[in-house]
Amino acid sequence: MFERLETVIPDPILGLMAAFRADPDPRKVDLGVGVYRDGRGETPVLNAVREAERAVLAHQTTKTYVAASGNAAFNEAIERLVLGDQHEARVTARVRTVQAPGGCGALRLGAELIRAAAPDSVVHVSTPTWANHTPLLAGSGLRLERYPYFDPATGGVQFGHLMAALERLPARSVVLLHASCHNPTGADLSQDEWRKLLALVQRRGLVPFIDIAYQGLGEGLEADAFAVRLFCAELPEVLCAVSCSKNFGLYRERTGALHVVNETPAAADATFSQLVRIARGIWSMPPDHGAAIVHKILTEATLRTSWRLELDAMRERIGGLREEAVRQLREHCPQRDFGFIATQRGMFSFLGISGAQVRELRERHHVYMTEDSRMNVAGLRRENLEYFARAVAQVL
Repeated sequence: MFERLETVIPDPILGLMAAFRADPDPRKVDLGVGVYRDGRGETPVLNAVREAERAVLAHQTTKTYVAASGNAAFNEAIERLVLGDQHEARVTARVRTVQAPGGCGALRLGAELIRAAAPDSVVHVSTPTWANHTPLLAGSGLRLERYPYFDPATGGVQFGHLMAALERLPARSVVLLHASCHNPTGADLSQDEWRKLLALVQRRGLVPFIDIAYQGLGEGLEADAFAVRLFCAELPEVLCAVSCSKNFGLYRERTGALHVVNETPAAADATFSQLVRIARGIWSMPPDHGAAIVHKILTEATLRTSWRLELDAMRERIGGLREEAVRQLREHCPQRDFGFIATQRGMFSFLGISGAQVRELRERHHVYMTEDSRMNVAGLRRENLEYFARAVAQVL
């Protein structure tokens, strides 16, 4: 049986991680892997997480299963974080939440729900989008198509082209949207553009599938949830995949959720039953440790305040690195305008150089980023910013 299998080409990001670890050069800079790093180049356990974990373990009396739908208290807490306490979809009982193993699990759960409801559905994703969106969504059997998004000339969004493309989609088409901190470009829609997009979605009868993986790391917890809250209040059906990996630093705990907004409470109940059925057939029961930690943080005032302060510091550090990167690049590469890096949000930016230049950065200067020149800004440090800028200047 298995002798017929062919070797799969390794995931490019995982290959990049291995190459970076094997590189003995002390100057090496890792801008490839999508995790937050502090000023020492580490991905720390947040203080709020450490305190919440101690409390969870101190009071935990069993390791038995929770439920196929996950930790109900976590589901409510994360729903409140993303949508807000008094959101219309919550007040009218139109939203249901199921815990999932990370944002990836939430994305796959949403894709399987779409396939169960409408097997011929097409999911339209941005050009570019996070590389793992493709296997996660297409693996459910859904077909994927692309719509224009990023403008390499400006480092912003091709909003006119985006709107024109979505205007041509048939009703009930699914559109995957990044709520904030677009991965891999860092180019986000403005609130006015989100309102215009909402009007188009309403007019064309499209179904938004929103990925919110970086709430709090763009412009703040409330601002980063603007699109989700707007769409969930004004539309009959919305899916929203949530990740706690970045904003809580719970990468390996695999903590996420899927919110689904329905037209009526009765439809929401039916959808919830389908979500539980699907989850039971894939992972059966989601991991509870990370969910219990997040619930503890979000429901205890002292921990929540501590977490928000840490999250604010992470966001401000990334913003400062963006500004300093632009300053260094202007000094060492005056022939190129990298100002867009400072206007983008979140952990990622496209540097806008060729694959050959990316390889030269890696091989000659030990600066690692993905082949499409996506860089994790949080991988920079004050100590290596000038080295990074000089390296870029030498490959241009």
